[in-house]
Order: sequence, then structure tokens, then C-alpha cells
Amino acid sequence: MGEAAKCSTYPHPNDVDRKRIERALADRARYRYVSPAVLATEGGYWIQSPCCSRNIDKSGGVIDIARLEYVGAPFAWRLYRKDHARQEWRLYCEFSNLSLLLQQLNQDPERIFWQ
Repeated sequence: MGEAAKCSTYPHPNDVDRKRIERALADRARYRYVSPAVLATEGGYWIQSPCCSRNIDKSGGVIDIARLEYVGAPFAWRLYRKDHARQEWRLYCEFSNLSLLLQQLNQDPERIFWQ
């Protein structure tokens, strides 16, 4: 398989969308005073941040916030939340595009990502 075929088959992670996610997180509703990290992972991105509320990590260490996975049509993106008690990722919702996913992640009305 040539490089062009690999790129079209596996479009994520890539630096353009990783930077787009980083910029979008600046508009989040919660914990705006910490700096989350957006890391590349197989098929998507992984977001970590210092635990400023101390709800998950009493020492304020870095915790998992969300995992974004590109899966293709009809729902191109999956958003996962971390079940910290069980130390496992749980599917939260599927989205047709990255913008809608980031909007939900930033608003976090149920406070399940930015705890």
C-alpha cells in the first residue's frame, strides 16, 4: 500500500486537527485556568488536564478528560468520557463532525468531562 492510500485510510491523528482541538478547548466553560494537553492516539486524540477541582485526583495531578475517535460515516466521530472509578473509557456520544463534538465537550452541561 502506498503512502497516499495510507493517508486517506487513516486521516487521524494529524497535527492540523490536533491544533484545531487545542484552540477550541480555549472556549470551554469549565476549568479555564488550566492548560489541557491534546495528544495523538491511534485513530484520534486524547485530552488530559491537571485536576484542579481535586474531585478525581486529590493532589491535582494530570487526569484523563476525553478521548476523540475518528470512525468515518455516518457518524464520523466518537466522544468518550473516562470512568475514573473503573479506570476505563465509556462511549458518550457519536457526532457527524468534529465541530459538534468540540461544542459538546466545551459546554459539558452534565459535568462528566471537566470534573
